[in-house]
Amino acid sequence: MVYELSEYPRPTHFEEREDKEGPKILRRRVDKENRTYSLFKVKPLNPIIGAEIEGVDLSKPLSPQLKEELNEALLEWKVIFFKNQHITSEQQIALGRNFGKLEMHPFYAPPEGREKEIIQFNRNKVEKGFENIWHSDVSWRERPAKAAILRLLKVPPVGGDTLWADMGAAYDNLPDKIKEQIDGLQAIHDFTPSFSHLMSPEELLKRQEEFPAMVHPVVRTHPETGRKLLFVNPSFTTRIIGLDEKESEDLLRYLFRQTHIPEYQIRFHWEPNTVAFWDNRATQHYAVSDYYPYERLAERVTIAGDRPY
Repeated sequence: MVYELSEYPRPTHFEEREDKEGPKILRRRVDKENRTYSLFKVKPLNPIIGAEIEGVDLSKPLSPQLKEELNEALLEWKVIFFKNQHITSEQQIALGRNFGKLEMHPFYAPPEGREKEIIQFNRNKVEKGFENIWHSDVSWRERPAKAAILRLLKVPPVGGDTLWADMGAAYDNLPDKIKEQIDGLQAIHDFTPSFSHLMSPEELLKRQEEFPAMVHPVVRTHPETGRKLLFVNPSFTTRIIGLDEKESEDLLRYLFRQTHIPEYQIRFHWEPNTVAFWDNRATQHYAVSDYYPYERLAERVTIAGDRPY
């Protein structure tokens, strides 16, 4: 369709407030100075999000000091990567338990005969990848996940990258008027838009009773760093409470787009036996589905979190 100039669709009032070109507020941490580490080397992949950890063998038990330093690196970089890690599923589970209680995903069954804490993603000629939407894992739970550890066993010859976005940077760079508007607002998070296709109508009703839609703040506070974080995502956030439907939709679309800004992102290219450990409270991620019909095989454990505030 070709529009006359006078007929061209007008942007919403939120789109008219989009940031212009120029420098961004880019901070790795706000609660303390960026720190040094004595037990491993940190190789930054981006100024504020994403770093490779060198000199750690994840097949071995973590000492208390190593556990503390890795947690600090996670808080600073939001997602950390470990290459050439030849670990088993059991060792991956043990690694996750260093950082909290593990949770089981209610809609993904573990592979047959495998540990119940493991989720396997086997995308191939039969099952194409569909995680290509920005999201924070299980934000529809009363207590969304704290963190996740993903291990890639098979990678396609090309494609299959994953992106993470720093939601602290996304909040920091919002216009002051938007910050004033959203601070204190709450939004509804619901699994239905993303998972209902996996269930029969009867199963869906049962699951909706078991996992009703939850209300979380639009801006949450990180429980360890105190940083303000934008906490809405297009996969699970359906409505902002207290706004009419049109205003809620416009505002959510504007907030969702903040993950698209390259300065807040890290795009990681996988190699076999690479492990990613990300802070689910501080980030959103997007699995690029560009590798069909090649295979991409991954296993994940998820660390339980607390209720956002």
